[in-house]
Amino acid sequence: MSESPPSYTRVLAVLARNSFVRDMNFRGNFLIEVITAMFWMTMMVSFYLLIFQFANEIGEDTGWTKYRFFIFLATTMIINGLMQAFVLPNAAEFSELIRLGNLDFALVKPIDTQFLISFQRVNWSGYANIGCGIALMIYSLIHLSHVPSWLEMSLFVVYVTCGLGILYSLVICLASTSVWMGRNQSLYNFWFYITTFSRYPMEIYRGPLGDPLRLIFTFMIPIMIAINVPAQVMAKGLGEAESKLAVFGLFATMACLAISRWIFGLAISAYRSASS
Repeated sequence: MSESPPSYTRVLAVLARNSFVRDMNFRGNFLIEVITAMFWMTMMVSFYLLIFQFANEIGEDTGWTKYRFFIFLATTMIINGLMQAFVLPNAAEFSELIRLGNLDFALVKPIDTQFLISFQRVNWSGYANIGCGIALMIYSLIHLSHVPSWLEMSLFVVYVTCGLGILYSLVICLASTSVWMGRNQSLYNFWFYITTFSRYPMEIYRGPLGDPLRLIFTFMIPIMIAINVPAQVMAKGLGEAESKLAVFGLFATMACLAISRWIFGLAISAYRSASS
């Protein structure tokens, strides 16, 4: 009698629970990580509050006024918090799995290897960023006197998910290079450098340098879509141009996930087990 396929939701719940127990064994470290995250978020908001003392909006004629931009910033916090909670710690440990030969144990488990490697550990301190982002978004919406419709909230969730898919695909592609490069210590550095472009509204990328950057990071490496589209939904709504970009975002997400899956498969096929 064949075994039924594993429930990925149940497996993820078990991995999250085990990670929570592990984090609670080191409560001091967990508390420091939470305080550090909240301090960093406070400093970032304070920095932009200082900027808005001397400017009415980010960029010229972009529409990203103070509280609209804070919605953008809140979206950044939420997406980055989810990435830090679920994806980045596991991607950083992928090279160690290869170096120590522990990837062999993941390959023989009756579950998709990419899923297991991507979500085997949940960093619960990352939820501090998510909480700060939600609080900042509610605060900004109150000051804008804007109550999002059910459609806007639904689209926001959809495009936050798309943003996570795009950024996750980038991380998996970077992590997969560990099979060929060994210890990929530059993963976090490269991740930080390339995602810096997505942390600001795409409307500010103008001129001889800005236009090419906007095109590259929208249509070739679509990381600007990850935050700009969901933030646009909550802060401004979707006009005709933004709606076209949102539709492209759906296809870009599917393409990124497919490409990252293919690259991960190439990496696994090139892997030589520790016992070989």
